[in-house]
Amino acid sequence: MENNILSTQSKLPGTGTSIFSIMSKMAEDFNAVNLSQGFPDFDCPEELKLLVNYYMKNGNNQYAPMPGVPALRQMISNKIEKLYNRHYSPETEITITAGATQALFTAASAIIRSGDEAIIFEPAYDSYAPAVLANGGTPVFVPLAEPDFSYDWDKVKNAVNRKTRLIIINSPHNPTGYVISMSDILSLEEITRGTSIFVISDEVYEHIVFEGRHNSLAGSGELSKRTFIISSFGKTYHATGWKTGYCAAPEALMNEFRKFHQFVVFAVNTPVQLAYADFMKNEEHYMQLNEFYRKKRDLVLNNIKNSRFKFTGTKGTYFQLLDYSNISGMNDMDFSEYMTKEKGIAVIPLSPFYSKGNSKKLIRICFAKKDEVLTGAAKLLCNI
Repeated sequence: MENNILSTQSKLPGTGTSIFSIMSKMAEDFNAVNLSQGFPDFDCPEELKLLVNYYMKNGNNQYAPMPGVPALRQMISNKIEKLYNRHYSPETEITITAGATQALFTAASAIIRSGDEAIIFEPAYDSYAPAVLANGGTPVFVPLAEPDFSYDWDKVKNAVNRKTRLIIINSPHNPTGYVISMSDILSLEEITRGTSIFVISDEVYEHIVFEGRHNSLAGSGELSKRTFIISSFGKTYHATGWKTGYCAAPEALMNEFRKFHQFVVFAVNTPVQLAYADFMKNEEHYMQLNEFYRKKRDLVLNNIKNSRFKFTGTKGTYFQLLDYSNISGMNDMDFSEYMTKEKGIAVIPLSPFYSKGNSKKLIRICFAKKDEVLTGAAKLLCNI
């Protein structure tokens, strides 16, 4: 009898387990201080947990509306208009998502077609390219300019052609901490003007900016018409495990977004949405988040200023790059493994953020940790 073997041709043949999962597992296996994966080791606000519990106990445990709880969409609309002077209709232009990663994938699915190209800036968060590839598109990688990892708009102009369908922006930037400037926004406006290019703007760290203010693409009259703005409650409220985010876009774009969203998740956790809608009335939390994380950044940097690592203070996010070229000639993957297994501190190498690797001697640490953890980690770094 013929032996029929079912097989599938992978749509993401070059994709394996993420470096974040690998390093967190290694940290656990070797009992290392985990400064690798980007999540807080402290809890979300007690009041927020009580609100979730309140709505669960009061019977709000069935499906939310597909676009999200109306009260939460209204609060998001109010916040965006107050901070960035752009009104998004809570009814037709804002959708609550199962985290920012789902929003990114859904936005890409809504616009990328077979043969389209998407410009992705490197180093890049690891979910961007798979979202393009899975939808039949081709990632076009444009390197950020070192040493500050700013945008090289001449390279972007050279990369744009008739196949270009999408440009993905991430600011504040993971992993480098670069914050997009008004000059950058003007350059992006010029490049996309008169084209059919869409933009996805990943702004999950919007409230963690240490110099000046966050420049959302929502604030651009031109770019907002072609842009999916994506953000995350997990980063803002220290609740990454609740996987709740949102997307804001003009109605025509949001119509396409929701066509996919309804078949990916349909609706997001109801009591969590209701709790966020209430908690967002307290603007103080997200307005003071930059100062909260500035203290943590400065705590780490002040305590490692006499170490052998070289660094420039990050401008945004809760990540910091460290240059170890004075310490070792190992590549960053080997050095990160060495740090975890031999020195008791887990970090993230920079090369996985590049499509073809990277030879720079750079690692990323996360300072969204308790102060005592950061102080102890700094001592370990100083002993290397």
